[in-house]
Amino acid sequence: QVQVVESGGGLVQPGGSLILSCAASGSIFRINEMGWYRQAPGKQRELVAGITSGRITYADSVKGRFTISRDNAKNTVFLQMGSLKPEDTATYYCKVDSQSTNAAPVIGYWGKGTLVIVSS
Repeated sequence: QVQVVESGGGLVQPGGSLILSCAASGSIFRINEMGWYRQAPGKQRELVAGITSGRITYADSVKGRFTISRDNAKNTVFLQMGSLKPEDTATYYCKVDSQSTNAAPVIGYWGKGTLVIVSS
């Protein structure tokens, strides 16, 4: 089993910045991909940014404003959010795709989410 815990959410004014952190722990042999998703009220959950060993992906709506990074030694992923807009308001979820052994299947684990509110 893998535990995924997000932190760093809160209330921020439009144009402001915020950094989210996500730490994975437990039965981890290898982490394949770590990603941030968000879900606004009444909307579907959407990918914000994802990172593997060789690729970084961003949603078009956050390109140039958000940066995802990863600390492999600490099984941690960060999301630096800048130039925040009211439409960025959502619960942000971290997803970790990992294997418990070299031969085990890749399983995705979700955190419980952290709320980001962009408002004046």
